[in-house]
Amino acid sequence: MRVCSISLDGFRNYTQFSAQFSPGVNVIWGENAQGKTNLLEAIGFLAGARSHRARGDKELIAFQRTQGTITAQVESRGRDFLIQAQLFRGARRKLFVNHVKLKTAGKLSEILQTVLFCPEDLALIKAGAAERRTFLDRAICQLRPRYAEALSQYQKLLDHKTRILRDWEKNPSLLEVLEDFNEAMARAGALVIHYRAHFIRKLAEKAQVIQREFSGGGEELALSYQTVRTVTDPLGPTVTLYEALREHQNSHRRAELEAKSCLSGPHKDDLLAAINGQPARQFASQGQTRTAALSLKLAEREIFQEDTGQWPILLLDDVLSELDQRRQDFVLGRITGGQVFITGCQPPEAGTFPGNSLHIVQGTLVDAGAADDLA
Repeated sequence: MRVCSISLDGFRNYTQFSAQFSPGVNVIWGENAQGKTNLLEAIGFLAGARSHRARGDKELIAFQRTQGTITAQVESRGRDFLIQAQLFRGARRKLFVNHVKLKTAGKLSEILQTVLFCPEDLALIKAGAAERRTFLDRAICQLRPRYAEALSQYQKLLDHKTRILRDWEKNPSLLEVLEDFNEAMARAGALVIHYRAHFIRKLAEKAQVIQREFSGGGEELALSYQTVRTVTDPLGPTVTLYEALREHQNSHRRAELEAKSCLSGPHKDDLLAAINGQPARQFASQGQTRTAALSLKLAEREIFQEDTGQWPILLLDDVLSELDQRRQDFVLGRITGGQVFITGCQPPEAGTFPGNSLHIVQGTLVDAGAADDLA
């Protein structure tokens, strides 16, 4: 699996841009605010039409432009694909694979998967539950299109139910449809919990091994899934999960009406981490939390490879500069195999990376070639 080439037109600070990539390591370097992260964002967008930092498509379009386009040649599963994303201000995006318009963005993740690691992820362990849910959702959506559908449906139902709870006192008739929304949310929520639980089980197994190796055997990382209290076995059948969610909804009905907010459901889930038996969020050192965050991301990458038989595209956005030399060496030692994109402010040192080096200045590729040649 690899991105062979990409062309950008009106995407972020790229007016017109084209580049070819190595199947191995690609170092994208330049001063700050030149567009390095924007290029990684465009590559990541190809894996499911989602950005890790934009709230909507219009943020991805260059200033004073009404349209932006990402076009890429991709190899996956022994086949060649031409992927194109057309983004518009005030209109719905259009996605194409081999010139055929897609009905859903989920089809992209069947072709290409990416794992992104950026400086913000170093705080993943200490961050709030929402950040860890986002981490889970981005990963599972790429692997399981049905999860993406269930999550999208659940979020829409949650938004509707939230409006009902907010406005029911002014319009009591809204309560007549509240039960219908609870029923639908429990069915979609059961699928969300099912997929999260199975992913976390795999994640826990792999992250534990990575953390142990990373720390020289001195740290044991344990991950667990926290969902609604009535779900005693998240790995159980979806019908059992549905029944447990309905029980939790019924027990919180009065509290939700009084609070005017939705208090029941997997939108409050969390991924809990413990190091040597102690909750990592409260007691882990900065070094331990960084190592644990790295372990999560590297474990995610290995799950993708195990599940699909191909290494996902790894995007390292200016993260190596945030790590000490020992952690840098460990990461670089674990990412052999597959295509990798690394951003930084300095060109790679000779012999560091066998692959391409691309120098970006103000959204323009000013130099490209073998990494050793440009060092």
